[in-house]
Amino acid sequence: MNTEFVALLLQDLREDQISVADADLTTFAIDQGPVTDYQLPLAVVWAESVANVQSVMRAAAAFGVPLVTRGAGTGVSGGAHATAGCVVLNLTRMNQILEINPADEIARVEPGVINGDLNAAVADHGLMFAPDPASFKISTIGGNIATNAGGLRCAKYGVTRDAVLALDVVLADGSLIHTGHRTFKGVAGYDLTSLFVGSEGTLGIVVGATVRLKYLPTIVRTLAVFFPSVQQAAAGVLALGAARVQPCILELLDGPSLRELDRRNGSNLASRGTALLLIQFDGLAAVAEEEVAAVELEKIGGTVSREDPQEAQRLVELRRNNRGLDVDAENRVGEDVAVPRSQLVHYITALEEMAVRHGVDLQVIAHAGDGNLHPTFSVPSFEPGRIAALNAALDESIDKALELGGTITGEHGIGQYKLRWLGLEQSEQVLGIQRNIKALFDPAGILNPGKAIPARP
Repeated sequence: MNTEFVALLLQDLREDQISVADADLTTFAIDQGPVTDYQLPLAVVWAESVANVQSVMRAAAAFGVPLVTRGAGTGVSGGAHATAGCVVLNLTRMNQILEINPADEIARVEPGVINGDLNAAVADHGLMFAPDPASFKISTIGGNIATNAGGLRCAKYGVTRDAVLALDVVLADGSLIHTGHRTFKGVAGYDLTSLFVGSEGTLGIVVGATVRLKYLPTIVRTLAVFFPSVQQAAAGVLALGAARVQPCILELLDGPSLRELDRRNGSNLASRGTALLLIQFDGLAAVAEEEVAAVELEKIGGTVSREDPQEAQRLVELRRNNRGLDVDAENRVGEDVAVPRSQLVHYITALEEMAVRHGVDLQVIAHAGDGNLHPTFSVPSFEPGRIAALNAALDESIDKALELGGTITGEHGIGQYKLRWLGLEQSEQVLGIQRNIKALFDPAGILNPGKAIPARP
């Protein structure tokens, strides 16, 4: 690595904040997404303050060194994979909750604060940070912001963008800006805050966030509703909508997913039905909504079980954990697509048909309340014919989602892995506008290159 570049870093960083050790380079070369271009970084740098981030950014800009910013590395689209000649900037040491304001229902945090830790802290005030990705126990708020992460509670509370009011961002020249406001409403100027949320570190480095908090519900009711088929379970989502009840959690698991959970956890879910809708209501209307939901789902063949708080927590934890049963690999890929809820039944049926036709295994879980599905395709070996079949099924699943009015990613982002499909959803004109925005914020192209938007053709 360039000694002048290192010397510039050491003007503001301690030696123990910089590593070129093989173990660190290997550990921080990738996140949990599929790897399409494995590269080792030149170094890993741990920032501990906004000033540290600014110093690293200025040094990178001076020497044209690409900078890949990361938190816990729980992303599954390769958004934090190292790129050729880059330095990985790790923000996990910037982990302070700077303010909790119960009266204004906001918190200010550094990017390395763990989602679950923020929730534990604000729970003492009867509040919660609503976005709850499956990795909430280890994922950072900065990472949640970078990917616009979702989670189980999206059906009622929305995604990360809906909970972010203001950001502190270090730009590509090392300058610091503040976007947004502390108020729930505010429409002054362009909405740069929303632009940075979900930009995967390609426009700037988020070093602080003001987030909106929601009331922590005191009444929670949970239903486990088993169906003879996954299509009936998907139809149950529309039945709940027609009944005008609003679950905070509405999750769907198909038969193969239930069997996999049973195998790994010693549970007996698959013996209770072929597919499961896991439904949770919260708030003062929870009891009434639970009753309406039970009646409507029984009408369409559901077997309804009202779960006590302990069993409800166990089921929710099982659901959270099953997306991360295995890290994606060449022979196993967990997808992240979304379709209009009216198309859930059609899409799941199409997935099952294409899995049989291509000879691949399929498991389907979904944040069914907002139409966000995570089908996992896999094959038992790395034999070239098997991998080709897997990739054909993946391509077809994307095509079908778009055909039904959906999107290629609901909450995981584009990263490196999904670049191949972005042009199927967005026109070249729209992609060109995004490239122009990227060039405005990052004229040298050193912020997380090769992620989020494809290069010019």
